[in-house]
Amino acid sequence: MPQYWSPILISLEVAVCATAFAFALGLFAAWNAVKLRRTKALLDGLLTLPLVLPPTVIGFFMLMLFGRSGAFGKWLAELDFPIVFHIRGAMIAATVVAFPMMYRTSRGAFESMDRDLIAAARVCGAGETRIFWQIVVPTCRPGILSGTVLTFARALGEFGATAMLAGNIPGRTQTMSLAIYSAVQANERETAYIWVAVITAISFVSLTLINRFESRSVER
Repeated sequence: MPQYWSPILISLEVAVCATAFAFALGLFAAWNAVKLRRTKALLDGLLTLPLVLPPTVIGFFMLMLFGRSGAFGKWLAELDFPIVFHIRGAMIAATVVAFPMMYRTSRGAFESMDRDLIAAARVCGAGETRIFWQIVVPTCRPGILSGTVLTFARALGEFGATAMLAGNIPGRTQTMSLAIYSAVQANERETAYIWVAVITAISFVSLTLINRFESRSVER
């Protein structure tokens, strides 16, 4: 991998993987949270917590879990499956930080859909899995797509938790956000400008897609 291009390739790899994980986990958590009554507020608070916590705090918690002396660190070390200072750590950090975006957007879409559609499907004998994938997801598609794009953009720009868990290793874990930080620290302003322009352009395109999805949703 060319050293100069490695930050954008690593960033895209991390963001795509994190978006995929957050998509699956976010849909599952959001759909189950909508069904809850008594514990809904507590669960919602726990799942949304990464959205308000400083990324360095999230990174610290994950270090406690995946570090050599952590709850999973020793076990992972025995399996020769490192997380800390590895691209896997960057993926996990981005997933945790971006997850609330997918969860909250999907939950909002699920809560706003017409519940009569679900009731009618149940009367017709459709199972819960079929109802979810053939009725709920297509109906809430604009909101889900918006959440997916927003999740990708958040994962792409993740910095604090990634630096804590995966480090800033050029060619291995250095994302565009970390490359900007390194360039500024080294007083390489031209390099920083380039990466700032790239990540800004990608974020702008992501926001444009979100607005387009929301416009389609309103038109429908």
